[in-house]
Amino acid sequence: MTALTRFPRFFVTSPSACPYLPGRQERKIFTELNGPHAGELNDALGRIGFRRSQSVAYRPSCVGCNACLSVRVVTDEFRPNATQRKLIRRHSDLSVTACRPWATEEQYALLRRYLSARHPGGGMTMMDETDYADMVEQSPVSTYVIEYREPEELGGALVGACITDQQADGLSMIYSFFAADHPERQGLGNLIIMDHIVRARSAGLPYVYLGYWVKGSDRMAYKTRYRPMEVLGPNGWSRMPDDADATVTEAAPQPVKLRAFA
Repeated sequence: MTALTRFPRFFVTSPSACPYLPGRQERKIFTELNGPHAGELNDALGRIGFRRSQSVAYRPSCVGCNACLSVRVVTDEFRPNATQRKLIRRHSDLSVTACRPWATEEQYALLRRYLSARHPGGGMTMMDETDYADMVEQSPVSTYVIEYREPEELGGALVGACITDQQADGLSMIYSFFAADHPERQGLGNLIIMDHIVRARSAGLPYVYLGYWVKGSDRMAYKTRYRPMEVLGPNGWSRMPDDADATVTEAAPQPVKLRAFA
């Protein structure tokens, strides 16, 4: 590895309003991912709670707040509950394809539809086609866009997508979006997560990284539905307690086709 890869330079953002917990401020520590060893650096940082956005790896570094907890699903041990099995059957007709990271007009239209339904007024609603293309295509690591389509007899419409990184020990779900307003396709977000668990397990990858679970944020509560789940704490990764609201202290910041479950 180059010296820059072995000893990356880290920077800290200025504080800004927290998008998850009212009245709090967020701050991030970040570094650039570039060069021939960007994938290795991203893997290493991912194991200590960093996330990727384009060519930047970042993680929270908030003063006086440790609410953002990195979480990952243990793929070999996950078993869907009755509600999740029903969801899998309901959407078993979908065609799923892992595509190269290339932005399309159809994906962007679905993203706009998703943001309008789920996050009206959010910061991402200001993204134009070029911004979206940058989000998908400016990746220095192994990245795919996983597309979920209705069958051809129903028109073959794109109803879900996820920008996904393949890391050494798992799949990292960078950003997913779907037809949240489709009356016949409820639960697509949950289905996309379960499909990633199946994909990772089939590839021999032990984890699916879901990003940050924010205790006290209703927007992040869905992430605790996929057990067993591990959470990153001061002593490394450990199993999340059955009570998802149990107190867990975060570590300080550090420099194809959908298959059925058995």
